[in-house]
Amino acid sequence: MRDLRRLECVIVALSLTVVLCSTSVAQVRRQGRRPRRAVRLPGNVTMQRNLVYGQGSGRDLHLDLFRPRDAAGARPAVVFLHGGGWRSGNKGQFARQSAYLAGKGYVCACAEYRLSGEAKFPAAVEDAKCAMRWMRSQAEELKVDPERIAVAGGSAGGHLALMVAASAGVKELEGQGGHAQFGSQANAVVGFNPVADFSGMARARRAVPLLASFLGVEYEQNPDVYAKASPVTYVDEKHPPCLILHGDEDQTVPYEQSVAYIEKLKALGVEAELFTAEGAGHGFFNRDPWYQPTLEKMEAFLGKHLVGE
Repeated sequence: MRDLRRLECVIVALSLTVVLCSTSVAQVRRQGRRPRRAVRLPGNVTMQRNLVYGQGSGRDLHLDLFRPRDAAGARPAVVFLHGGGWRSGNKGQFARQSAYLAGKGYVCACAEYRLSGEAKFPAAVEDAKCAMRWMRSQAEELKVDPERIAVAGGSAGGHLALMVAASAGVKELEGQGGHAQFGSQANAVVGFNPVADFSGMARARRAVPLLASFLGVEYEQNPDVYAKASPVTYVDEKHPPCLILHGDEDQTVPYEQSVAYIEKLKALGVEAELFTAEGAGHGFFNRDPWYQPTLEKMEAFLGKHLVGE
């Protein structure tokens, strides 16, 4: 009888554990975040979570910092921006890439930004630019070379990365987040399936609800703001070296946008590369079999333009 009661208690305990774990995962997903994947840090890398890099909408903005231990001399740096349709996602999306690059001598930051449910465009762009200014403001302490700072991101974060790169010097997009005495320009940019042309997306009826939520208006009501939010609007010969990685079967962000963006940069004499993931859809870069090839391509690109390899 006692054994039966013990067995019943074990079954109840296991059932509660399953329910609690399932609830926890469900809550994370409802909040627009995937359960965080554990990141293995190389032995020569340190990580600091939730450092404050600026302010927006009356609150602190945070980033996670990955840096090599005992770095000698000024290092190149990369600011990463997560995806999620501008309405969800979390700064941990590029933690694996950041840890890897930090192990190779880069200082990397994974930054959050205000999502569309909190603030509309240009808030997220302002935050991305603020993160770049923060990195330069900390150059001496972090041993970062302020002339070798790249920006990178995926999907919505790829859009923000391209905006940082293309709209350098556009004062109305800088915001008031902090560190105004430092520049927000990027010395190189990497975009993973980024949105480059909001107007083109709207006309093609791609991700229309996400665009309208981010901008606060439908395309037909205000096409000008769609152009203002598009990196392609700001492209000129001063654009930094650019790498775009895109799946040619992407059903969310048209692959053709990346082709056109790279071609426009090349026509202006800007160093630009397109990595085509054949048969891959949206968000391919953080999954097998594409994680490693895209990581290696990004490392080679950054090495060429930030390190001189």
